[in-house]
Amino acid sequence: FVFQLKAQAPGSAEELRCLQVLSQQQEGSGLEELIGNQPCLKLANSIKAYVATVSPDPPAPRVPFLAEARRSYFNTSEGQVPPKTAGKPSAHLTLRPQSLTHGGNSKRFGNLSQSCRHAIARWEDSTIHSHLQNITYRDGRLRVNQAGKYYVYSQIYFRYPSDGAGARVSVPQLVQCINWKTSYSQPILLLKGVGTKCWAPEADYGLHALYQGGLFELKAGDELFVSVSSLAIDYNDAAASYFGAFRLDL
Repeated sequence: FVFQLKAQAPGSAEELRCLQVLSQQQEGSGLEELIGNQPCLKLANSIKAYVATVSPDPPAPRVPFLAEARRSYFNTSEGQVPPKTAGKPSAHLTLRPQSLTHGGNSKRFGNLSQSCRHAIARWEDSTIHSHLQNITYRDGRLRVNQAGKYYVYSQIYFRYPSDGAGARVSVPQLVQCINWKTSYSQPILLLKGVGTKCWAPEADYGLHALYQGGLFELKAGDELFVSVSSLAIDYNDAAASYFGAFRLDL
């Protein structure tokens, strides 16, 4: 290549020096020594002209990364998005209004402790605040489809009103329980949160939130549900009372 270039445009001693410097440059090093050197710039133009003669066709333009990524995601021939790959099991449910006659004391939840005797039987699973992914929900219970270690959590926002005479309803304790239902006939208590509150007599409501969570090894088919000491709960705030679980790869 050097001989062909020299035949086309005989170089000076400075240009030969430029070639020597270039040949001695290590890969990735800078070319600060050549900046401002007119003979080297002239040589660079000669090299560019020679490359153009041996490669008349310009290289194909490089496809921008974002455009390439977009084409890989969208099927332009059919105008469809590839199906979403299955994600890790997770669920986050928000509370719906309950009723003592709507299964809160139903025997289908099994025998519950007296302090957590009201099972939460109604949760929202498909709103902007809730979701389900590879976990099944039915009648107040989450059913695990894939075995593994799961972080299970819940928060209940209790809202106790005063009675008509202005005196506070006597509620010694606020209790929240997360229960585990396996192939065994009766549920197993996983977590229990307790709060004892004393509200001001002139307050219209007594408000208190109980949160708890823990990591547990669960098998496929296991079920989870929440029970509480009382159904006097704030049902109007989807961000205040919730129940969920997600699997961790440990």
